[in-house]
Amino acid sequence: MQKVMIVGGGVGGTTVLKLLSESEVFSIVCMADTNESAEGMLAAKERRIPTVTNWSMGLEWDLDIIFDTTGDPSVYKKIKRDMGEQTILIPGSVALIMTKLFEEKNRLISKLENTSAKMDLILNTTSEGMVVIDHEGFIIMFNDSAERASDTKREDVIGRHIKDFIPSTGLLRVMQTNQKEVNQEITLGNGMELITTRIPLVNADKEIIGAFAVFRNKMEAVQLAEQITDLKEIQTMLQAIIQSSDEAISVVDDQGRGLLINPAYTRITGLTKTQVIGKPASIDIYEGESMHMKVLQTKKPVRGVNMRVGPKHKEVIVNVAPIIVDGCLKGSVGVIHDVSEIQALTHELNRARQIIRTLQAKYSFDDIIGASEEMKLPIEQAKLSARTPATVLLRGESGTGKELFAHAIHNASDRKFNKFVRVNCAAISESLLESELFGYDEGAFTGASRGGKVGFFEEANQGSIFLDEIGELPANIQAKLLRVLQEKEIVRVGGTKPIPINVRVIAATNINLEQAIANGSFREDLYFRLNRMPIFIAPLRKRKEDLRELAEHLINKINQEYGRSIEGITAAAIHKMQIYNWPGNVRELENILGRAIIFMKLNETIIDIHHIPDFIEEIPLKQQEKLLMKPSGYVSGKPLSEIIDQYEAEIIQQAFHTHKGNKTLTAKALGISVRNLYYKMEKLKL
Repeated sequence: MQKVMIVGGGVGGTTVLKLLSESEVFSIVCMADTNESAEGMLAAKERRIPTVTNWSMGLEWDLDIIFDTTGDPSVYKKIKRDMGEQTILIPGSVALIMTKLFEEKNRLISKLENTSAKMDLILNTTSEGMVVIDHEGFIIMFNDSAERASDTKREDVIGRHIKDFIPSTGLLRVMQTNQKEVNQEITLGNGMELITTRIPLVNADKEIIGAFAVFRNKMEAVQLAEQITDLKEIQTMLQAIIQSSDEAISVVDDQGRGLLINPAYTRITGLTKTQVIGKPASIDIYEGESMHMKVLQTKKPVRGVNMRVGPKHKEVIVNVAPIIVDGCLKGSVGVIHDVSEIQALTHELNRARQIIRTLQAKYSFDDIIGASEEMKLPIEQAKLSARTPATVLLRGESGTGKELFAHAIHNASDRKFNKFVRVNCAAISESLLESELFGYDEGAFTGASRGGKVGFFEEANQGSIFLDEIGELPANIQAKLLRVLQEKEIVRVGGTKPIPINVRVIAATNINLEQAIANGSFREDLYFRLNRMPIFIAPLRKRKEDLRELAEHLINKINQEYGRSIEGITAAAIHKMQIYNWPGNVRELENILGRAIIFMKLNETIIDIHHIPDFIEEIPLKQQEKLLMKPSGYVSGKPLSEIIDQYEAEIIQQAFHTHKGNKTLTAKALGISVRNLYYKMEKLKL
């Protein structure tokens, strides 16, 4: 699990906190903000996540990822300077993308919930008397609250003209003017005072089909309790509200017969009113069980049920709730949400995750410095391999940049938007290596996590996995890795079922695999599988003409990390470094330049010869004498070919020393090509 610290407790930090808290991949170990009362800090405390007021305190954890949501460039630079080499710093721009996607998700969910709540409010609660007339003025609906408010029985008014019941009614005027009247006082024939609101009823074609009045007893208004009226009696009033909803809505009575649908329902299912109204609730189902009937049977709501509906076989998610009035079941209402909208949102979230994943492969070919012949060849080979799915074997001494090449190959491939997983085979104990690489099933061994665990290969599915120090793999793991490369599938520890995977393998080693095969520590068949695309990365001592360009690049990098402004390096300092053999390669060069910059005075802006440590000049005395000595003559007992090779080696060493390690000048002075010089140096082991 990736250990995460979030810097910034504002809106962005809070959103990232909520988003990552729902993930099983990330573990939030710390929230940092200077304001302890910030929204994100309070949210972290509620989740029992440690909080600090200074982000540098959070670096005590072995962090994998830091989210900088402050938007402050200075904070970003400081974090980048002080964080560990293995830690990934995600800037505010990416956090902003995650924030917007998370807010969009919440907005869509909130919209669905609000629509459902609106329907529940209308269908399940009402405390006001209602009377509805048709376009001719005859009363067609009169609810229980209207009976109580007017002290009149429903059967005495249904079918009567409104003027026979309320001579001073304004409902006829409302139909004529198509204007609603709000909070009008009216007195019934029995002297009861009411406050009423009158509203015209308009269908989808904007034709007036009637009017309704909502009223309450003026004296009892504060004592009214929330009630829901008969769904049939308020169908016309609800129609105007339901028709405007973007969510598909269907309503059935207590027998499961269709009462009401809206245009969104027709759009999603393809069923019209004629096909649904008065028909069984299961009429719209293509695949699945009728949730309306289930709710009517259990009187309990159901949410998030997947099914297919209508002749279009549309995949939907259904929420259904019962309609209960005074403890009596009156029907149920269902809200249908098109799965394609959720899938679109999920696609955007996956895209955000892919963007985050690409940050794990941090380098491209632009970050590989070197114009020498020794570097041009491996770079061209790496670019070629990036366009194929072939396994790549990176070979070279420690510190030559094998991991840099691995990052660049992934980012230049068609897998760049998928995960890049890095594994140091020598850094994981042999007892854990198999379960870490291939995962394990539940109960595979004592202490195994419940539900099992996904291994590095499964995690890297559709992406790339970088196996560093591949030569350190134990024999049993080599056998399983060979199966992965051959069969494109893995078997978890404790499991029996093969799991197919599609992973691009990039391996690296600094040992002589051929020698390891000879002494039996490395499988020959695995070697041939890995060696499909070998790339040899030359050590620094064989490409010293790249020293200046490398030094300038590293100085810029160190400036950003240390907050310095070193402008460059002198030719004398470069010359001093060129006589050194650099056993630690580029990593050692970076350390020496970093040490020089640390000890430079604040007013110094150029690295000079005296800033370079003196041990750079400490080439063993015997080696110097050997370089300067004259070629030896005849040696008794040695064959002529060996004497010639020894003589040729001494000549090349002298020329190499004279031209300060520059192979191009050395080859030119000897009258041979650079490639021929390189061949001779390999042959003579120089």
